[in-house]
Amino acid sequence: MESLVREEIAQAKADFVEVRWDELAWSKVAFQRDQLMALEESKEVGGIVRAMVGGAWGVALLTDPAELPTQVEEATRLARMASRHVQEPTGLADVPVEEKRHVAELQEDFRSVPLSRKRTQAEEYNKLILDFSPEIVSTSVRYTDTYRKNLYANSEGTFIYQEIPDVTLLLAAVARRNGDIQQAFETIGEAAGYELVQGQEKKAEAAAKRAVDLLSAEPVTGGTYTVILDQQLAGVFIHEAFGHICEADFLFRNPHMRQVMKLGRQFGAPMLNVVDDGFIPGARGNTLFDDEGVRRQKVYLIKDGVLSGLMHSRATAHKMGMEPTGNARSISWEHEPIVRMRNTYIEPGEATFDEMIKDINHGIYAKAAFGGQTMFEQFTFSAAYAHEIKGGEVGPMVRDVVLTGNVFHILQNIDMVGQDFQLIGGSGGCGKGGQMPLPVTDGAPHVRVNEVTVGGR
Repeated sequence: MESLVREEIAQAKADFVEVRWDELAWSKVAFQRDQLMALEESKEVGGIVRAMVGGAWGVALLTDPAELPTQVEEATRLARMASRHVQEPTGLADVPVEEKRHVAELQEDFRSVPLSRKRTQAEEYNKLILDFSPEIVSTSVRYTDTYRKNLYANSEGTFIYQEIPDVTLLLAAVARRNGDIQQAFETIGEAAGYELVQGQEKKAEAAAKRAVDLLSAEPVTGGTYTVILDQQLAGVFIHEAFGHICEADFLFRNPHMRQVMKLGRQFGAPMLNVVDDGFIPGARGNTLFDDEGVRRQKVYLIKDGVLSGLMHSRATAHKMGMEPTGNARSISWEHEPIVRMRNTYIEPGEATFDEMIKDINHGIYAKAAFGGQTMFEQFTFSAAYAHEIKGGEVGPMVRDVVLTGNVFHILQNIDMVGQDFQLIGGSGGCGKGGQMPLPVTDGAPHVRVNEVTVGGR
């Protein structure tokens, strides 16, 4: 395949041509309550050709290497047709020509683990949750793995081969008492081997216990509080509420936000640093290069409280006169790359948890993310669970905690950033532009925020 790709790109009659070819091997096991809902494994191959003529793209897909010559011609033909009508020609920022091979190394390669063993492992976790309490009425246990062999080449001379492993585990419990239903979950995901999902009995028990404990928890009283976000919730917040508005293609579609997101604007206190990091070994979805063959960079979105960077593809970087950052990603060979996050996090600060909590008379310690919505700078997030803070100490568990507000208001009101950083990869993924789920990681230390609106009773 490699020699064929090089040959066809060299012969292409377009201004620019790129080819991506993927070979995927994946498996999935899923239980719900006492039912096996999925037991699957498969392999698939496919590729995408993008050709540019006169600043317009043409795209063609293929599922057989023999189709490559025809599809390069088809993509070129489509680009030539589109160029007759293009009003704003697309340009690509210059990037270094790269030639690199990156082979993944796994402790226990999940491709060599029989599907029957994966089923047994998932079933054991499922049974553990079901048997935890008579009040556990349902479960959701899901195991997935994917091994992606990705080849990228373009007419500038870049040629990249990468292997991308991904393994995830979801452990969820649903508890019921007198008509009241509560749920809890634990989730993990990494660019790792099968060893990641073994020995996770404590996580299964934690999900079951929390679901039962939430039945006894009181709903939170709505109001304005000083809130401490744990590492998971703070990480999801910075990804969903802030990260997406730092994606340059989003800003092009939203003139108002383009005016708001001016580089150099003060967005928070000097201790606040927000990063989108291109490559962290072991983190989900990590590769050395993005799906345009651009080496991934570490981008400071906020540095010392100041907006200092955005995430770019080659096209958005060209349009804004900036450098590409290696953020062009797609979920598979069937999709064109768009600007997406990789590993997005708040860097650790200097505060200890005890320092953050000691002077809070009445606040909320919000933990984990159960879901949420963002609309431009406005957000609504549900914490999976929380605790009251009373007299500088963590108090009883509370539930139904919904955080709402303006992202810039929240960033300005962060007054303490903890030392205890965690980078967390879950079992889901990021969604954008019809491409879901894209493996990402989020992270943060504990973060303290003043004047947060908490919806509740």
